[in-house]
Amino acid sequence: MTDFYLYLFKSSTISAILLVVNIILAITIIFLERKKPSAAWAWVFVLFFLPYIGFILYLFIGKPLRQKHLRRWMPKDSIGIQEMIDDQKARVLKDELNIENFENARELIHMNLQTNNALVTKNNHVELFNDGHEKFDALLRDIANATDHIHVQYYIFKLDGIGKKITAALIERAKAGVEVRILYDALGSRNVRKQHFKELIQAGGEVEVFFPSILPLINPRMNYRNHRKIVVIDGQIGYIGGFNVGDEYLGLDKKFGYWRDTHMRIQGAAVHALQARFMLDWNQAGNSLDLSFAPHYFPAHYITGDVAMQIVSSGPDTPYSSIENSYIKMILQAKRYVYIQSPYFIPDEAFLEAVRIAVLSGIDVRIMIPDKPDHPFVYMATCSYAGDLMESGAKVYHYANGFIHSKVVLIDDQIASVGTANVDNRSFRLNFEVNGFMYNEKITKELADMFHEDLNVCVEMTKESYESRSLWVKFKESVSRMLSPIL
Repeated sequence: MTDFYLYLFKSSTISAILLVVNIILAITIIFLERKKPSAAWAWVFVLFFLPYIGFILYLFIGKPLRQKHLRRWMPKDSIGIQEMIDDQKARVLKDELNIENFENARELIHMNLQTNNALVTKNNHVELFNDGHEKFDALLRDIANATDHIHVQYYIFKLDGIGKKITAALIERAKAGVEVRILYDALGSRNVRKQHFKELIQAGGEVEVFFPSILPLINPRMNYRNHRKIVVIDGQIGYIGGFNVGDEYLGLDKKFGYWRDTHMRIQGAAVHALQARFMLDWNQAGNSLDLSFAPHYFPAHYITGDVAMQIVSSGPDTPYSSIENSYIKMILQAKRYVYIQSPYFIPDEAFLEAVRIAVLSGIDVRIMIPDKPDHPFVYMATCSYAGDLMESGAKVYHYANGFIHSKVVLIDDQIASVGTANVDNRSFRLNFEVNGFMYNEKITKELADMFHEDLNVCVEMTKESYESRSLWVKFKESVSRMLSPIL
């Protein structure tokens, strides 16, 4: 009996300690961390209904990013663009930028200059890819032709078939005297280690890791990941979009089948903005790194393209949710249509209401999401929000030809966004993202044509199909939606 009472005493003590820890964390979340109310209440729900594991989950995915990490990003004016930003702000106000559809783009351009220091460039040539084979073939050709430097940044960099091909091409260029740098995210590329790039490093290449794991296979920082995908070659060619590096992006994963994504190859002055973004992230990856301005990283451009664009970044290091704000601004100013593609559609109230306002104003709103989950819990929340907007009048489509990973927002054949940011809290506030916002009728129509082509392999969500889902599915959707602010 003594052992039994001792066991009860220990169990009660542990339970009391856990309860105190949960209360302290709840108070911290509500009063000290100043999280959004929806996120704060979601964490309180987790802490009190999962008392034995709630605080462990919080340690992994709830802790805010400390200021010492944010201070590593060097200020943007240190790469010599602040005077250009101030000049462009003045020219926007005076209608002197001479950009196509400027009246429709003026306010969005000004907002991104004001809040994100996103310079407008006008001479860009943009090539679109929605197939992995075409994108990687072009990338490998550009790598092979590099003469000065190659900067590579991916959230996921797998050393499988395509990963080994790219690495071999980089090794060849490094041996030829080209500067080669790879930056990958430790969580997205969880099975990759710096020693796997030993041959590249021996050839003179450099490899760095974003927020590395403290122990093999254990990374306590689940949030605040670098989700950007950027390649800059010789300061003349830039890549940005949704494709990571891995064989599944070539449609070789049986689980997902064909992989539908959207990526851009850019030539023109916008490449300088991608270069600056890479340099900021590279320097953050280590206290001793100092990749600073040099003329050969920012060469003169002689491309005579006609696409005006801004490269807009967002993340915990920025005071505004610039990409989400830009999405919302686009949606609210649309006159004819809004097309959205996102594999994860878990909008906050601001985004949700913007879409609902557009729908109720008679705008043709179409949302395309996958018909299969890569993260089942997240997918339940996606279906819940999509169903909500469908009942408000939006048209929702499930892509049925594999998996759609494209992150695209279009309005009115006038403004388009392509990049890395999904429609969810993780992309809007927790991860480091980058998008290209383009003010060009031709490129927007090309993306709209791709969207319409995708509709041929989609299944439209109907009220009948949505209402016929089982009670179990409805329950899972409700729980996922309740926790969506922290997904």
